[in-house]
Amino acid sequence: MAVIENSKLTVVGAGSVGSSVAYAALIRGSARHVALYDIATEKVEAEVLDLAHGTQFTGSSDIIGGSDISVVAGSHVVVITAGAKQNPGQTRIELASVNAGILRDMMPRLLEVAPDAIYVIVTNPCDVLTVLAREATDLPAERIFASGTVLDTSRLRWKLAQRAGVSTSSVHAYIVGEHGDTEFPLWSKATIGTVPILDWEAPGHPRITREELDAIAVDVRDAAYTVIRGKGATNYAIGLSSARIVEAILGDEHAVMPVSTVLEDFHGVDGVALSVPSVVSAAGAVPVRATTFSAEEADLLHRSAAALDEVAASLR
Repeated sequence: MAVIENSKLTVVGAGSVGSSVAYAALIRGSARHVALYDIATEKVEAEVLDLAHGTQFTGSSDIIGGSDISVVAGSHVVVITAGAKQNPGQTRIELASVNAGILRDMMPRLLEVAPDAIYVIVTNPCDVLTVLAREATDLPAERIFASGTVLDTSRLRWKLAQRAGVSTSSVHAYIVGEHGDTEFPLWSKATIGTVPILDWEAPGHPRITREELDAIAVDVRDAAYTVIRGKGATNYAIGLSSARIVEAILGDEHAVMPVSTVLEDFHGVDGVALSVPSVVSAAGAVPVRATTFSAEEADLLHRSAAALDEVAASLR
């Protein structure tokens, strides 16, 4: 594959998350053309107008949008954020029934106008919805996947960087599994620079204990609940992380990211969408099969898969 020229990104859903994805994509120059689609005409037109007013300051990207699905036509990447939002105290899985219905209705119509696009699902619970959306479309697994734990991984690296006294880019660690309550860090592979996470120390930053790592993992897992409780939604960071995924696709970067694809015989997991390190390029997302897990991590991966498989089965 190659870098996609004259690229088009469509964001489906003009709520706080979708508008933030479009905003981040414009600022970062993630795609040459950005479109925003939503069935709520007045809302989406207002968001597009607001974004368009700032395009003098955003480089060469432009923005269009509306409530006619024709705005999606010609998209190379479609990011789906449409659905009911997560309320304070509500788990991602509790959103499943409503958002599954929305996605089942929407996917065939999107495919009619953008049959060659790569689809990235951000709507929660994104892992379960990815399985159901793939079943509804029969798209190959690499062409329909979720943003998964890309944001969770960013949250983890930020927390570890603060504790270790280094830049976030110097932390190499992943959150994998469900984007939600059964997610977990791959501590066995986590390093700062080349130093294993438990061995790192620097002036003013003593070695991190396993108890501290466990507490950090909990903070990362519950971060969305904390933000939602305070401001009603998470939007800026998911907007940025989604734009970064789009760039990896349109730039044919072959970047390794923990996105969520429907796994096929991956360490004994089959037919469930979970986040694992995956190569993201113009062809989509392909799990890195050489990824290894400690015995404890393998158990956690299967636990996460079992939890999501149960929810998906209840919605079929």
